[in-house]
Amino acid sequence: MREIPTIEEPVPVLELSSEEIEELTQEIRSLAAERNAVILAHNYQVPEIQNLADFVGDSLELSRRAAATDAELIAFCGVHFMAETASILAPEKTVLIPDLEAGCSLAESITAAELRNWKLRYPDAVVVMYVNTSAEVKAETDYCCTSANAEQIVEHIRVEHGADVQILFGPDMWLGSYVERVTGKPMILWPGECHVHAGIRPDDINRMRVERPGSEFLIHPECRCATQCMEYVAAGEIHDGGVHMLGTGGMLRYVSEHPDGDFIVATETGMLHPLRKAAPHAHLTAVNPKAVCKYMKMITLPKLRDALRDSKFEVKVPAEVADRARLPIERMVAIG
Repeated sequence: MREIPTIEEPVPVLELSSEEIEELTQEIRSLAAERNAVILAHNYQVPEIQNLADFVGDSLELSRRAAATDAELIAFCGVHFMAETASILAPEKTVLIPDLEAGCSLAESITAAELRNWKLRYPDAVVVMYVNTSAEVKAETDYCCTSANAEQIVEHIRVEHGADVQILFGPDMWLGSYVERVTGKPMILWPGECHVHAGIRPDDINRMRVERPGSEFLIHPECRCATQCMEYVAAGEIHDGGVHMLGTGGMLRYVSEHPDGDFIVATETGMLHPLRKAAPHAHLTAVNPKAVCKYMKMITLPKLRDALRDSKFEVKVPAEVADRARLPIERMVAIG
């Protein structure tokens, strides 16, 4: 049994003074220019990392940026599977991650051996794996997806392979349940989860409905509370249009289009930083302030500086794995 962290565990975050942040930021930008490096950062990274990155985005956007960059070096401020994806899509580039221990509880919830055994039970099924998986798992996969395009990927497969095709969907069971509900068709789900999103529970939604009755909910489909919120809408207990199931990129677009809105945000709390930058006058509140990913917070300015300065912590996917893993990623990127 794997040991799964919880959002109740305290997450240490390095605190730097404004002077230290400014000094390290300038040093990192100089190193990046000297090394012909691009800095990619996920929306859940600490603010000072997001502020200096060349590109900030969700997994899909960062995958596209990694594939398209002209830089010789990619410094990936995210978690390990993201750096692997960059290495797969840009095998001629050097990909660095500032902390090799920056993992992912969701990616750890399925191994390549487990997926191979699962496939043996359903030999005619099409395999869809969330991008939050290891390179070895991707190599056993037909299509990758993100929370932003999971529904679109599944619908594409049914057009290509028939409406009744069996689909093995993993590893996030909550995202899979959401896709089943919006498409109206069942899939075979792997019982994995992100400990942060799974830790956002219906009780959090119920509490905020009482405290902030006029707010709109922006809910990541990985959240355990997502299905209950959809039931509230169906029952008329939350007004239609008051709940939006969105990936991080979708949240950013929606808030940008409604800059004076009042929002309860159900995802990792790092997302509040880019949302506040996009809409400074919006009222944005985390549905659960403990929803902090300790792995995303491992990347710090000193670690990024050291990685660039010393060429530390390269992530390189073996060619035989990368060649097989590239196809499902490219299918994901091509579909949108």
